[in-house]
Amino acid sequence: MQIIAVDRLTKKYGDQTAVDRLAFFVCEGEIFGFLGPNGAGKTTTINMLTGLARATSGSIRIAGFDGAKEIKKAQRIMGIVPDESNLYDEFNGFENLCFCAALYGLAKEEREKKAGELLKQFGLDQAGRKRFGAYSRGMKRKLTIAAGIIHEPKILFLDEPTTGIDVASARQIRQLIQTLNQRGMTIFLTTHYIEEAERLCHRVGFIVEGRLVRSGPLDELMREVQQDHVVQFSFTDEISGLKSSLQAIFPDLVVDIPGNRVIRFRSKNPLNVTPLMRFFEEKNLPVYEARIMRPSLEDVFVSITGIELEKMKQEKEGQKK
Repeated sequence: MQIIAVDRLTKKYGDQTAVDRLAFFVCEGEIFGFLGPNGAGKTTTINMLTGLARATSGSIRIAGFDGAKEIKKAQRIMGIVPDESNLYDEFNGFENLCFCAALYGLAKEEREKKAGELLKQFGLDQAGRKRFGAYSRGMKRKLTIAAGIIHEPKILFLDEPTTGIDVASARQIRQLIQTLNQRGMTIFLTTHYIEEAERLCHRVGFIVEGRLVRSGPLDELMREVQQDHVVQFSFTDEISGLKSSLQAIFPDLVVDIPGNRVIRFRSKNPLNVTPLMRFFEEKNLPVYEARIMRPSLEDVFVSITGIELEKMKQEKEGQKK
């Protein structure tokens, strides 16, 4: 069942088109990843979906509600976590959570109970009485997510949830996202960390310069780019001077040696590893691992968009500093 449906969604600022005729859907109970470089239109799209920005044209439906005419009703079932914290530095963690719960209409006793539970769940119970402005970046991110779910929304919008935080906090947030989804929450996630999307998402959409260039289930997108068959051999000892002889013996294969203990073979047809193993035995080269290489979401993204991920990551991290 579709819980979010977008059709020809467009946002213009004067003559500039930030989002151009987007059309996609999100199924109830899934994690949908919205991927793209800095400035592609990810945050603008979230702002329109959550009612923080008005679309120039197109339609949005959220759990059956019209995203323009019934946005207040739709917002009651949303949790929104922006890419920059929207909490108050002068409040402590407990006060911030209680204030957000009050905005959603929770009674005093209920919001205080929920705030205490979330502080403990997020590992922030010791910091609950500290001023939010004194929190680390990772702690701020966790409390911002806690504030976004204090009213137990059906849909959670997460804009770059792990950008610029430490590894341990990022891992905790990813585990939390999975837990929330397992409990039935639908999650709309924007990220520039492709490995994060591959680990968490059921379906993804790629947005470039305001346009959706592809969307679909992860396995389906990966099958589209798997044109070659690749097998990688790893060795216990260093290897050298084998590429020319291997290429001569196996002319139908493309031979690549990316490291001094790794050889990779690529072919348009399925690979028979037996003659390769025999060659290594004759050369007295012990193989400790042979594995089929499958495409990653990074391969899919680069293939479809032509954008190098390292550049995209550096741009985003540079913006956060």
